[in-house]
Amino acid sequence: MASLRDIKNRINSTKKTRQITKAMQMVSAAKLNRAQEKAQSYEVYAKKMREVVSNMAEAGSNVSHPMLEERPVKKTGYILITSDTGLAGGYNSGLLRDMMKTIQSRHASTDEYAIIVLGRIGRDLLRTRKQPIIQEMIEVPDQPGFADISGLAKTSVEMFADGIFDELYIWYNHFVSPMTQTVTEQKLLPLTSTDENEKTSSGSLYEYEPSEQEILETVLPRYAESLIYGALLDAKASEFGARMTAMSAASDNASSLIDDLTLSYNRARQAAITQEITEIVGGAAALE
Repeated sequence: MASLRDIKNRINSTKKTRQITKAMQMVSAAKLNRAQEKAQSYEVYAKKMREVVSNMAEAGSNVSHPMLEERPVKKTGYILITSDTGLAGGYNSGLLRDMMKTIQSRHASTDEYAIIVLGRIGRDLLRTRKQPIIQEMIEVPDQPGFADISGLAKTSVEMFADGIFDELYIWYNHFVSPMTQTVTEQKLLPLTSTDENEKTSSGSLYEYEPSEQEILETVLPRYAESLIYGALLDAKASEFGARMTAMSAASDNASSLIDDLTLSYNRARQAAITQEITEIVGGAAALE
């Protein structure tokens, strides 16, 4: 049976752990609020971009672009967004498990696909599994700006344009609530479909100068890059929500453990006191 000192040390140690998890919970909550605000602000820009691209894509047969056309798939690219640090519950494990299961069902060998990974957790696990990583980015800022990932986004789109990939998907956790994140796969390229809700439902008409085709050449790569950035903002909100929930659960478990240890400590102390009284009474009786 553990001594009183051992139990007391465990109680103190658990209290210190609870202080850390509570602090991490509060930090994650603050970061989550900022991430949500940033994602919501960016959605205004993304929505207008979708509307313009949809309008040009539906304008007629006089506009075309390789990014809008399907071609025989010889190699597939996957962009994976994970976190750089752990302590976020099943945020990374569920995402990686679902992605690898999908890849294994689609491809017979690693020659048929390549992966672009953001986040140290994903990178390290993919390296362990000897997956074909073609590009990586770690230490992604908690509140990323477009400039932080513009290089990776631009390179990813250029790989498709250059024929290195014939299709490109992005995998990330979509934010639903602080307690719920949904593993999401989104097809980025080719841009073969547009959201019906974004097709100038307001009746807006656009006039293009110099021409729709020339504007399309500039807008489409930028639009594809914006989809990657938007997914990153969504993933960051999911990460902080998952970490906040995990730290809240850890704090609750620590409190429960402290209660159990305190009860054990009190019982052990009472037993020790009772034993001492018994010994004193026994000793006094022996002297009579």
